[in-house]
Amino acid sequence: MKQKFTILFDLDGTLVDTAPDLMRAHNHVMKKFGYPTKSTEEIRNLVGQGAGAMLGRSIWGQAKKEFGKVQDDKIKKEMVKDFVDFYGKNIVNESTLINGVREFLLWSKKNDISMAVCTNKQEHLAIDLLKKIGIYNFFEYVAGHNTFDYCKPDPRHLTSVIEILDGDIKKTLMIGDSETDANAAKSAGIPVILLEDGYTEKNITEIYHNHLVKDFVGIEKIVSKYL
Repeated sequence: MKQKFTILFDLDGTLVDTAPDLMRAHNHVMKKFGYPTKSTEEIRNLVGQGAGAMLGRSIWGQAKKEFGKVQDDKIKKEMVKDFVDFYGKNIVNESTLINGVREFLLWSKKNDISMAVCTNKQEHLAIDLLKKIGIYNFFEYVAGHNTFDYCKPDPRHLTSVIEILDGDIKKTLMIGDSETDANAAKSAGIPVILLEDGYTEKNITEIYHNHLVKDFVGIEKIVSKYL
């Protein structure tokens, strides 16, 4: 049996602009626990490594200390729980698909490409978001932050999904928007298509990539070269 070509997608900032809803959940928690709130643009720089990391980086930016040194574990867990609970109830209030996503997913399906999501969002939140925004059925697998005992930038987050799909690492592309995606793919030996306005503090020149795109419009021209 000929193995299909596989595309692995990040979620936040890649398939879906989730920053507005993440901002509302973030600011809900920050207000409750006495920390300053942030704008949507500031949130874009904090997303990518899970809820705890996002809250920790936000507080670190204000307090100049690591999250764990500012709060004890009980408070930290309570903040993350509050964030996840609030966000889960308000997950698609303002989130929107990145331009060209649906058209590209349809094209990929038509070309018999296997597709999966590899995100550092909690798995149940990722699945819920994909369902509510109407693209869940395009994907054969969704791997979240808590699906395995590891997550991006660990390359096993990607390679494990490829194995589950019975894919071939030499016939796989990663599409993401941050160094977390790029570093995981680079370590796995997978080419990376990077969205230029990603959820990252880094400049795109600092992030490994094979191709740079603004959005998904016309991205099939790049993918076709690998098929």
